[in-house]
Amino acid sequence: MERRGWWGCCWLGFVLAICCLSIARGGGEPKIKPLESSPHYNHTLATIIVEYASAVYVSDLMDLFTWTCKRCHGKTEGFEIIELIVDVQHCLQAFVGVAEDLNAIVIAFRGTHENSIENWIDDLYWKQLDLNYPGMPDAMVHHGFYFAYHNTTMRTGILNAVEKAKEFYGDISIIVTGHSMGGAMAAFCGLDLTVISGAHDVQVITFGQPRIGNAIFSTFYSQLVPNTIRVTNGHDIVPHFPPYYWYFPQKTYHHFPMEVWLYNVNLESLVYTVEKVCDKTGEDPSCSRSVKGNSIADHLVYFGVDLMGGDLVGSCRTVVEPHLMKYGSSDAEGNIVLSKAPVTSALTSRVTKRDRII
Repeated sequence: MERRGWWGCCWLGFVLAICCLSIARGGGEPKIKPLESSPHYNHTLATIIVEYASAVYVSDLMDLFTWTCKRCHGKTEGFEIIELIVDVQHCLQAFVGVAEDLNAIVIAFRGTHENSIENWIDDLYWKQLDLNYPGMPDAMVHHGFYFAYHNTTMRTGILNAVEKAKEFYGDISIIVTGHSMGGAMAAFCGLDLTVISGAHDVQVITFGQPRIGNAIFSTFYSQLVPNTIRVTNGHDIVPHFPPYYWYFPQKTYHHFPMEVWLYNVNLESLVYTVEKVCDKTGEDPSCSRSVKGNSIADHLVYFGVDLMGGDLVGSCRTVVEPHLMKYGSSDAEGNIVLSKAPVTSALTSRVTKRDRII
């Protein structure tokens, strides 16, 4: 009886401590200011953009720069790369180009290529909010994701390419995408283009993106870049990280809206994929939060597209032929930027596939 009473006191003390923390920090789930209007989710556009999120994983720079790789066909045929940025030092890769059929600039960021994706996910579990986002009082973000976009060769290369494209094609729309960590970088890029560069028509579509900031950051983000879709898939483990703790409303990570959750249902021995447009909170308990995020397999395949091309190890291997360097330069760390001038100019004068899609 004494031992049982001791355990009971310990348990009661633990519960009271959690309650006190909840009250002291605002209690309940963190709230973000809801969007006045929800972004329009378009299945066809999402299935096109996921192909770009996959293509950016290609390590052969010649195949990617000339858009002749095995993944550079089908729904992305005719895409014209303007700039290809490879930050070897930090294992990052992105491209900027123009899709005639979408009448848009497309920016894609590669996801993590750690030696083991399990190790990368485990590392996310211990990450803390540790960086105030400029111009957003009390908004906190993940230092690593912020650094990957803002403090590497990525940002400069991306902004230069966008400026070059807009000088040639005019003020056409911009679509930013990425998978996994690439989705986190895409979100920061979309925000940067809107706030700093003053771009007017920026759309962000990410796949299997981790959380990148707190609820205050999510509120600012959703107001500034409202045309944002985060696609999640089944039990994909990555959107569940870094962890979300409802009892620490000011300190916990919090997704921004809007989520579209893909999940399978069985009907009469057949499997159907349902695309659920979630609520405006970013943390809809009836979407991906309703299941255990325990699947790496669900993280790798979206809309039937193997985003990493079946390569889990991947490392940071880059294949670059010497004569390709006449299109660019490399710095002391071996980082590479390849550029070429746009070659067509009639994008906005004709009815495009994107017009029909949207």
